[in-house]
Amino acid sequence: MTVALKKVLETDKEILRNLLEKYQYEFSQYTNIELNQLGLYGYSYLDYYWTENKRWAYFIIVNDQIAGFAMVIDLPEVDDRPTDFQMAEFFIVHKYRNKHVGKKAVFQVLDIHKGKWQLKAHPKNLGSTIFWTKTIHAYTNGNFECIRNYPNTEYEDGICGDIYFFESL
Repeated sequence: MTVALKKVLETDKEILRNLLEKYQYEFSQYTNIELNQLGLYGYSYLDYYWTENKRWAYFIIVNDQIAGFAMVIDLPEVDDRPTDFQMAEFFIVHKYRNKHVGKKAVFQVLDIHKGKWQLKAHPKNLGSTIFWTKTIHAYTNGNFECIRNYPNTEYEDGICGDIYFFESL
């Protein structure tokens, strides 16, 4: 199974918007976010990926099929730690989960964006926290820190996120 990243072009924005709806629908079980009046979740930062520097969006491609996306920004999740990058959003469609697609995609993203990273995970999303812990551990050979319930990192449901700190070299 070949896993590759493809930079999302502005002409492909609608495809990413559609995938973000699926991602947010799934994520809503943890955060209790509501639909807007159009019956959508929306993603208010989407246009910034083509109007601001230091935002990167990638499709995750498996054998020429879209299998998910990764969205990277340079803004820190928490201000008291230096950072170069943050994984703003990451999604693998169900068909490709538990097949090492996510891990391979994350490794590729980290190889492209070398530096200090912060990554926030919702503690109720156990599949996600297991994935991120294993994947970051494998990439960094265990050289990372995860602080559970980091102060001032609340999701829409009021629960503080778990924040991972690590470097890609």
